[in-house]
Amino acid sequence: MKLLSVNLGHRKYVPYTDHPDGVTGIDKQPVDGPVRVAAPGLKGTGGSGVAGDEVCSLRHHGGDDQAVYAVAREDLDDWERELGRPLANGGFGENLTTFGLDVSGALIGERWRIGADLVLEVTSGRIPCLTFQGHVGEERWVKRFTVKGAPGAYLRVIEPGEIRAGDAMEIIHRPGHDVTVAMQFRAVTTERKLLPRLLAAGEALHPESLEAARKYAAKNGA
Repeated sequence: MKLLSVNLGHRKYVPYTDHPDGVTGIDKQPVDGPVRVAAPGLKGTGGSGVAGDEVCSLRHHGGDDQAVYAVAREDLDDWERELGRPLANGGFGENLTTFGLDVSGALIGERWRIGADLVLEVTSGRIPCLTFQGHVGEERWVKRFTVKGAPGAYLRVIEPGEIRAGDAMEIIHRPGHDVTVAMQFRAVTTERKLLPRLLAAGEALHPESLEAARKYAAKNGA
């Protein structure tokens, strides 16, 4: 398992975002590094946990529970075959492009060490939006991405550190439940009956998903 690239985005004016200023940081490009990664602060005030990466819409992106976004190179390769065109590292707006790690199959609360010091914890999958659709440039992209069910993972920072392309990655903790990123994604998008199962992940789960699971379970007696 290794980190193929660290990708940073900068504020850019585009015609396809719903940001009131018409800007987005989704167009992320690989950098040489090293790059510092640390907890950015609460959602709504803190942006990306990756130094130099700009987050424009703080309402939906960034914050401690979405400090870093990771996508497996294997998933990008799969999309390349389906779309019939190349997708560069960072092409989905991810901060980390990985190799040899099943990112969407990771367990909520799973912890990864990258390089010497950085420790990240998996919190949830990425929900697609129209800005993502405009960036990729594919019709009905939000639906296609949702149906595929391989959303990549948001992560929180447990121990800060510096990373760079080529760093080794290892899973240093796997919790004792079966709640994967892919399951969490399906539960909050297309299969809401799965929501009570997310409760097994406890406080490691993204707070918004945890709240949704608790409300659904209470309403439906699950």
